[in-house]
Amino acid sequence: MRQLFIALFLMMPLAAMAAGGESVPFHHETNLGNQASLQRGAKMFMNYCSGCHSLQYMRYQRISEDLEIPEEVMENNLILTRGKIHDTIQGTMSKENAAEWFGKAPPDLTLTARERGADWIYSFLLGFYLDDSRPSGVNNVVMSNTAMPAVLASLQGFQALKHEEAGESGGDGHGGGHGEPQFELVQEGQLNPAEYRAAAADLTNFLVYVGEPVKLVRYSLGFKVIVFLLLFTALAYMLKKEFWRDVH
Repeated sequence: MRQLFIALFLMMPLAAMAAGGESVPFHHETNLGNQASLQRGAKMFMNYCSGCHSLQYMRYQRISEDLEIPEEVMENNLILTRGKIHDTIQGTMSKENAAEWFGKAPPDLTLTARERGADWIYSFLLGFYLDDSRPSGVNNVVMSNTAMPAVLASLQGFQALKHEEAGESGGDGHGGGHGEPQFELVQEGQLNPAEYRAAAADLTNFLVYVGEPVKLVRYSLGFKVIVFLLLFTALAYMLKKEFWRDVH
C-alpha cells in the first residue's frame, strides 16, 4: 500500500503537465452560455472553414436544435454543400485535392478543442503573419510552417510579426504567460482588431461546443438543480422552525 501511495505521488506532476495543455500566447474565456456567440461562431465556421474542414461527428440538426437555429435558416444559409439537415458536416473539398494543393488534407475539427484546448484555437486564429518564405505567403506563431492559408484575412487583414516579449504580457489582457506576440497591421481587413478578436472568440466558442455539445445540457441541468436545492433548503429551514417552535 505504501508503494502505491508513493507511485501516485510521483505521478501527480505528470498529470498536472498533461492537464496544462500546450503553451500558447493568447487566452480565451469560453462562454457556452452566450447563445448569440455560438450562433455567430456557427455562421463563421460554415462560411469560412467548412470548405476545407469537416465536423464528421456533428450533425447539422444537432446544431440547429442546440443553438435554436430554425431548420429553414440552417438549410438555406448554413448548409453550403449538398448535405441535408440530418447529415454530418463534411468539408466541400476532397481530401485528394487538399493533399495536392496544401501538402496534406485539412484535419477534422470536431475534437480539436478537446485535444488542444480553447486557448490554442484562439491563439491560432489570431496568430497569422506575413512570411514570404511560405507558399501561402503567411505563417503562424502557434503552428510554425502551417500549410493553412490565412482564410480569415479578409476579416483580419494582414499583419507582420514584430517581436515576442518574454514573460507576462502587460497589454490588453489577452496575452498568456509566455509573452504576447507583437504584430503590425500592414493591410486592414473588414474588421478592426477588437472586432476580429470578438469574431475569433465566437468561432472558438463554437468549436468548444462542437467538441462536447452535451455541456449545454449539463449547464442547463446544473442551474435547475441549484435552484431546486436553494428552494428545498428554504422549505426545510421553514419546516424546521415550525416543528421546533414549541420546543424553544
